[in-house]
Amino acid sequence: MKFTKHKVVFEPFSERHFIRTFAKKYKSAWDFTFRTITEEFEKIDVLFLKSIAEYITDRNADVVICKTEFKISGTQESRHGSGNRCIVAWNESKQLVSVLLVYNKTDLSGTNETAEWKKIIKDNYPAYKNIL
Repeated sequence: MKFTKHKVVFEPFSERHFIRTFAKKYKSAWDFTFRTITEEFEKIDVLFLKSIAEYITDRNADVVICKTEFKISGTQESRHGSGNRCIVAWNESKQLVSVLLVYNKTDLSGTNETAEWKKIIKDNYPAYKNIL
C-alpha cells in the first residue's frame, strides 16, 4: 500500500499555547515526541488504519478536521490514557497537514472537551469556522 507524504505545519497559535507547556514540562522528551508527531502526520493516512485518529468532519471534504492522540516519549502512559490530543486540518489535495491545536484534556476548561476545543478552533481559525 502506498501512502502520500504530507507537509506538516504547526500553526503559530498551537505553538504559542499548549505546546509551550509540553516543552517546559517534558524538556528533551518533548523534543523527541514533537519529531515523532511530525513524522506521523507526514503519513497521516496510516493513523486512520491504526485507529489512532478520527475524522471530525466529512472525510470526503477538501479539508478534513481530525483528532489524534499521542503519548509523551519515555512515559508509561498509553496514547489514549495520556489525555494528549492534536487537532489537525488535513488538506489532501495540497498534501498538507496543519496542526491547529496540541493539548492535554486537562488544559481545557469546561465539562465537554469536544465543545471546548471546537470553540478554540472557531475563535482562532476563521478559515475552519464553517466546517466545524
